[in-house]
Amino acid sequence: MASKPEQLLIVVSVLEGRQFPRSPRHTLVVEARFDGETLATDPVEHKEQPQFCTELAWELDRKTLHQHRLQRTPIKLQCYAVDSGTSARECVGYIVLDLRSLQEIKQAPKWHPLLSSKYTKLKPALLISMILENDTKPTAEQFKAKKAPPRPGSPALVPLDSGELRPVLNEEEGFHQIGPEDVCADMFVLSVTVAFATKLEQLISSSTKLSSEGAEFFFYYTLLGNDVTSEPFQNLLSPNFEPERASVRIRSSERVLRLFLAQQPCLQIHLCCGKQSLGSTDVSLAGLMTSSADLTKRPAIIEGAFILQPLNRVKPSLRCVPPDLQPTVSVSVTLRAEDINNQLEVPIENGPKTPVKKGPVPAARRERPSEEPRALRTPSPDRPLRSPDASPEHQHSESEAESLCSDIRQAPPTHVLSDAPVVPDVTEADAADSSVSVSAPKISIPASAHHYCFSLDLRSIRDLRTSFPINCVLRYAYQFFGSAAPIMTSPAVEVKKNTEVFLPQSYCAFDFAALPNQLQDTFLRVPLTVEMWHREPSSPDVLLGSVSIQLSRLLGSEKTRFLDPSGHQQWRQSCSERIPIMKADGFVSEKLAELCYVSVLEDLGFVKAQDVLVSESSQGPPAALAPPPQGPGGAEPLTRPRETPEYKAALELEMWKEMQEDLFDNQLKQKELSHMQALAEEWRKRDHQREALIKKKEMEYNLLEEQLQKTLSELEKREKALVHAEMETQRLQRELRSEHEFSMRELQDSGRRLREDCAHQVELERSKVRQLEDLLAQQRQQVNTAENKCKQLEKEFELYRDQQNVRPEVRLQSEINLLTLEKVELERKLESATKSKLHYKQQWGRALKELARFKQREQENAMTRLKKQQQELEHMRLRYMAAEEKEAVKNEKHELQDIRNELNSLIVQCLKMNEDSHNISNYLDTAHACASESADEHVTRLLEERDTLLRTGVYTHDDRIISELDRQIQQAMSHRNT
Repeated sequence: MASKPEQLLIVVSVLEGRQFPRSPRHTLVVEARFDGETLATDPVEHKEQPQFCTELAWELDRKTLHQHRLQRTPIKLQCYAVDSGTSARECVGYIVLDLRSLQEIKQAPKWHPLLSSKYTKLKPALLISMILENDTKPTAEQFKAKKAPPRPGSPALVPLDSGELRPVLNEEEGFHQIGPEDVCADMFVLSVTVAFATKLEQLISSSTKLSSEGAEFFFYYTLLGNDVTSEPFQNLLSPNFEPERASVRIRSSERVLRLFLAQQPCLQIHLCCGKQSLGSTDVSLAGLMTSSADLTKRPAIIEGAFILQPLNRVKPSLRCVPPDLQPTVSVSVTLRAEDINNQLEVPIENGPKTPVKKGPVPAARRERPSEEPRALRTPSPDRPLRSPDASPEHQHSESEAESLCSDIRQAPPTHVLSDAPVVPDVTEADAADSSVSVSAPKISIPASAHHYCFSLDLRSIRDLRTSFPINCVLRYAYQFFGSAAPIMTSPAVEVKKNTEVFLPQSYCAFDFAALPNQLQDTFLRVPLTVEMWHREPSSPDVLLGSVSIQLSRLLGSEKTRFLDPSGHQQWRQSCSERIPIMKADGFVSEKLAELCYVSVLEDLGFVKAQDVLVSESSQGPPAALAPPPQGPGGAEPLTRPRETPEYKAALELEMWKEMQEDLFDNQLKQKELSHMQALAEEWRKRDHQREALIKKKEMEYNLLEEQLQKTLSELEKREKALVHAEMETQRLQRELRSEHEFSMRELQDSGRRLREDCAHQVELERSKVRQLEDLLAQQRQQVNTAENKCKQLEKEFELYRDQQNVRPEVRLQSEINLLTLEKVELERKLESATKSKLHYKQQWGRALKELARFKQREQENAMTRLKKQQQELEHMRLRYMAAEEKEAVKNEKHELQDIRNELNSLIVQCLKMNEDSHNISNYLDTAHACASESADEHVTRLLEERDTLLRTGVYTHDDRIISELDRQIQQAMSHRNT
């Protein structure tokens, strides 16, 4: 059994704090979060210097630590204030620790201030120390599959501890060394391929809980410490994933490798869902190396369909399941000796090692041809063009190319040799009669064609992604420039990882003639493909990658004007950039390196249209013509068509026309040259003006840049302040939300209590009303009794008056005067009482109106606040109604008391006037009149009160107090009538 990877402990010690405010109601807790796991300290007292004295530790292996350091995974510490009463937690600040500063040497603790602290004035801080320790405690073996990592990239491998034989990674050469280097020097390739899987649904039972991290499934295994995962797939019924081979290069010997594989455990392949393993199978590697195996002749292969068994044994064993229903995975393990003649594997860094496909082998290199003058090449889409200087071995250095370009610009342009058929200037009859050689084949270049010079400089290569150095050769071809032969950089340069290498003799220039629209169309459609080859002395070249240079970017660059030595104006466009070289694998698009190049296109003006001879054979003088045959009659000789005067005149005319055209062209060129010189002088002046303006603009731009830097710094400060304000706003929102919920609960409780109080008050008022009704019935009975007594007294008074008629009239007159004075006094008192009553009635009306306005205002305010407060207003209205009813009952009670007092006073007066029957009878008549008047006034008063209440708008005819007033009015009217 191989030992497990080295286990480490990340220990974070939270020692103490400082500058915290004192809060007896709260305690402090520090939570640390790393790799999805959260650890917390014990609660401590919330004081100025809290003492935590707690160590928080996470267990992981060195490889995982390396992954986290590459990904810059932080350790985040959050400090919480916990309320002792409600257990509510509030974050008071946080700290972020950098994992890259973690060391195995003990360091002094450091003070870390809390970021985004709630206590902004105090600036609290925590004393924290970190250390990396070796975990020497024995731990039980437990499988934990990692989630499928991203496909591109994997951290560098860490050597595994496997007894005396342990694979050690050589990152520069890209292989694992097993055994001593001086003895074990043979190269082997170990490959594992997961091809397909079937019946995977058998591993899922009704009690199986899949991981909540995602529903993707994948196969996982470990190959010499490398975590390898297959492409994720979604459906277990029909798993669809691309077969993938993972390969590692091993440097060892057959004997040591056989011993190493015998010590290795079985290759365990897991079917995973997230971090959960659904099942696994074991593939033994011991069968790869047998005693009769000769890896140099044939590879050792273990392949087949292996049965997947549930890892946690929750589901019963699948041995009793029929073979056609058992979950299986097809695995192929191959071990072979590395044969670079058949296939060269280039292990690419940060990913599974996959073989690099070989490209086409270039043709044998030819000897360097002799130098010959450059000629313009006219591109033609119909046939490939040849270029004398475009052979694979014909390159120039940059200085040589510049000198050649200057020579070409100064020399008059020549023209392309063409293989086009030629139409002779004479007829067949003329040719038969003449022994003069005809004109050589020629081609005509249109006058609108331009003379172009394209140069490409492949400068450097950097950011190589292979784990071993390569001998780099770049190769490209572009038929539009006049040759289909490839251009190659020479000699091959060695390129290593993390270095930038400049390519020697990588500059090449092409001179050709083309129409502008033809050039633009070709550059837009056809990119220039540069291939990257790896060259070994003892093996064919291997294609590593390629890159496409879009020449359309050159056309889109800015044009600059320059003058040639003869003073003619010409244009130049240049483009410089870095582009990635992609791996030459049709299945994976992966960056292999980065190429820096510079391309320049120069427009050297129009090409003069003229004919170019294909051959340089000289036209000799015309041979002697045979004398014409003489006729028998000695006739004159036959005249040839070319010797006639008309033909000679026409020939001279054509030659004169051509000479005049040449003279006219020369004059036009001289005029053009003079104009161009004037334009160039004017252009120089404007260049100086533009340079001055540009310098001025640069100064302004520098000032603006400084202002922009200041503005950016201010914006960063404002952004930080905005983030702080946002966090404060969120805290205030939480507080307001809690306060709102508390106030809503209080409002509901108060509403409930108010309803209960109102119901209780209504019951009390009803009981009081019943008591008042009973008392009113008793008072009515007493009134009836008093009326009966009064009638009896009236009868007695009648008898007494009859008896007293014999009294003297003088005494009666004096008694009458006295009674008249008393009557006047009583009337005066009655009038004052009536006025005061009217005043009180007006005050009551104003109070009712004010009450109505107040009630309306309260209703409007209640409608704008909360609809639920309408119930409270309704209860207030009921309370006011109950108060009004109570007031009305009290008024009635007082009126009854007043009536009773008046009756008692009348009885007393009647008793006092027993002596004079006549005066008493007059007084009784007056009393009856006053009683009738008082009844009328009572009815009038009730009517006025009812109308006043209705005019306020608070009450309607359906209200109880209005109904009670109507009843009293009807009762008073019935009493008055009786």
